[in-house]
Amino acid sequence: MFQSIPYEGTRHEQFESVLGQLRALIHDESNTIANLANASALLGHFLPDINWSGFYLYDGTELVLGPFQGLPACIRIPLGRGVCGTAAAEQRTLVIDDVHAFPGHIACDAASNSEIVIPLVKNGELIGVLDIDSPLKGRFDHEDRVFLEEFTAILVASL
Repeated sequence: MFQSIPYEGTRHEQFESVLGQLRALIHDESNTIANLANASALLGHFLPDINWSGFYLYDGTELVLGPFQGLPACIRIPLGRGVCGTAAAEQRTLVIDDVHAFPGHIACDAASNSEIVIPLVKNGELIGVLDIDSPLKGRFDHEDRVFLEEFTAILVASL
């Protein structure tokens, strides 16, 4: 059972606490949708100043909306389009301080101003992306990136 706990200590200590919670949530669970749903809920609960946290899954052609927390979202995103499609096509993390300045940005939620997208890749194959949006410009920094890349690495290992 998940229990909400106060996240105390340094950012690093808080990140380590969340990684421990993720490991506990996905331990011995093989269902991809269940693990992604719990992971998006965990991030939505933990991360301050965000308005969307979730996954887009690669279906062999494009990204398709998966488990998430937030307002209803765009359902399909072509590879190479928007922040999610670009991160997926290039298989690299993108941290965007101002999404309105990103060429081809796809605005699913008008309140979003910054975004981080981490590709989910297993054995060289694209599975999808983790997408997190914030109403604040410049919300995501290097520490967030490192934490979220480790978060997704733990998650991908369970898929």
